[in-house]
Amino acid sequence: MVKITSAEAQKQFGRYGEIAQREPVSITNHGRDSLVLLSATEYARLKALDTRKAYFAWELPDDLVKALDETSAPRWTERFDGELEK
Repeated sequence: MVKITSAEAQKQFGRYGEIAQREPVSITNHGRDSLVLLSATEYARLKALDTRKAYFAWELPDDLVKALDETSAPRWTERFDGELEK
């Protein structure tokens, strides 16, 4: 994977855009990984692999509601109960 700074990405976006058609380009900001530039085709492929679904509470399927009702927090979380009191 090609690794460049955000300044390089700004100055030569066309060049790195072409490279991103072949392989991901990692963009750093202040020395830390910040973004990854990749082709639209690769993005679509990755999104197709993501089968997660977000729900509003009122949209939850019955089997998930039942599973949540039957779930309890582990005992070790009791130490945080005091945070609920004012």
